[in-house]
Amino acid sequence: MIEVRPGGRRRIDRVLAPDYAEGVEQRPLADVRALRDEAAQEETDLSYLRRLLHARIDIVRAEKLRRTDGGSSVVDQLATILASNAVGPSTGLGRYQTHEPSRADAHQRHVEALVSDVDLSDVSTLSDEKLDLTLRTFIGEEASVSQRRRQVQVVMDQLNAEIAGRYQRGSASVDDLLADERSRPNHRIVKD
Repeated sequence: MIEVRPGGRRRIDRVLAPDYAEGVEQRPLADVRALRDEAAQEETDLSYLRRLLHARIDIVRAEKLRRTDGGSSVVDQLATILASNAVGPSTGLGRYQTHEPSRADAHQRHVEALVSDVDLSDVSTLSDEKLDLTLRTFIGEEASVSQRRRQVQVVMDQLNAEIAGRYQRGSASVDDLLADERSRPNHRIVKD
C-alpha cells in the first residue's frame, strides 16, 4: 500500500502534506507553478504505477478465465490482453500529462515485489490459490495507488485554480509567462 509519511522526504509525502498548498494565495506565481509541477510529476508516476498494476491484473484475470473456459495460453494472448485497456474507453479524469514517469524502474521493482515468488511470465504454473492471492494483492495495491492519485489530483486542482484565478483577476499575464519560458535554458522557439 502507498503510505504517506508525515514529515517524510519523498515527493508524495510533500505533495500530500496538509500544508503543501497552504498560503499559495500569497506566494509568487513561479512558486505556485513549481508546486503544481511537482504534484503533476507525482501524479504521472502514480499513473504509471497504476498502468503497471492494470497490466498484471489483466494477465492474472486472463489466466483465471483460461482455466475456466479453456482456450490458448496467456502468452499466446498477451498482445491482445495488454492492448484491451490501451484502446478501451477512458474511465479517468482525462488529464493531459506533460511529464514522463521519473521512477519507472522503482515502480517496476515495487510491483514485482508485491507478490513474492510469483513469475507472471508463466502464470499457468501457479496454483489456483496462488493465482487468487496474486489477483487480490494487485487489486488492493491498485486501489491504494488510485486513492493516492486522486488525492494528488485534488492538490493539483487547487494549485491550478490559484494560477487560473490570477490570470482571471489580471494579477498574472500571459506575456510574463512567455517571457519566463523564453528565459529558461533549453527553450526552443518553433517557427511555422
